[in-house]
Amino acid sequence: MRIALLEDESEQADRAASLLKNAGHQVHVFGLGRALLRQLRSESFELIMLDWEIPDVSGVVVLRTIRGQMALRTPILFLTHRDAEADVVEALEAGADDFLIKPPRERELLARVEAAGRRAHGGVRPEVLEIACFRVDLERHRIESNGVAVELTRREFEVAALLFRNVGKVLSRGHLMEAVWGRDSSTTTRTVDMHVSRVRKVLGLSASIGLRLTAIYGYGYRLESTGTPS
Repeated sequence: MRIALLEDESEQADRAASLLKNAGHQVHVFGLGRALLRQLRSESFELIMLDWEIPDVSGVVVLRTIRGQMALRTPILFLTHRDAEADVVEALEAGADDFLIKPPRERELLARVEAAGRRAHGGVRPEVLEIACFRVDLERHRIESNGVAVELTRREFEVAALLFRNVGKVLSRGHLMEAVWGRDSSTTTRTVDMHVSRVRKVLGLSASIGLRLTAIYGYGYRLESTGTPS
């Protein structure tokens, strides 16, 4: 998963980030609440982890901004030293999905992160997705349209698979780039745009088949169901 971690203590941030990266996640660390909020206006994440006591904007204020003003439904996990019942209740009532006390037990933290990912994707992640006229086999790297295999390069398949796993959600160009090409890749957003354009063309994604791929100006893309094919 692509994870945003708000933690101003460098030792704590390094420890959590290292653990999550070793488990296969991509982690972006933010030391200030405002920096995270700015990034959320141009980048998408699959999980947000918040500390409570941050120098500029507290984690709970960040949480309320995400759920209120920004109206994001991204899963949010609090990871904090605060353990009073009132704090737990306040965070959950403000829209947090889970609450974990520092220092977390490593296996429990990873289990909570994985559970948040499953909830975000509607439960256990399937090996095969069937959406509109498409059958997407994530294990065999194969997409069929009306029972006919569609020819895609490996990168094109990975772009398409990420979009199909997130129907209805907006994915930033940075999210696509990192998930498909890797965080340290020299790939440009133009390359991302070219691959998305190719996927749209080859799969024929449009309202006529009930599945449309839309560009979100200055942000990224959303694959969305349009209902009954026209």
